[in-house]
Amino acid sequence: MNQDQDVNFQVDQENLYREDSMTDLKVAVIRKLIPIKADGSDDTSRSPIFVGHSQVMSPEGLIPLQAELAAANLEDAINDFPRAMEQAMADMVEQIRQMQQEKESRIITPGR
Repeated sequence: MNQDQDVNFQVDQENLYREDSMTDLKVAVIRKLIPIKADGSDDTSRSPIFVGHSQVMSPEGLIPLQAELAAANLEDAINDFPRAMEQAMADMVEQIRQMQQEKESRIITPGR
């Protein structure tokens, strides 16, 4: 790291969350991020955030997937999980395609 770069390790006390984690022990991990105040009490002025996690196998090994879930409660998060993971996988595949195209466009042919 360049010495000229300043790293800000200041905690954003207005954006704190407590985390609960649920899993089906098969494909799904759902994290519920519960807004809290700096004193640790719940911040009811903000809504919880649900994030889904899973992984898929590739020839190179496991690839993690993560996506925010459109949910106001755990039941909504469970119902949105398949859609969100499918979209995360589609986004990942598209990103890989773009990276491959960029890599191919950088190939230099001798004599050109």
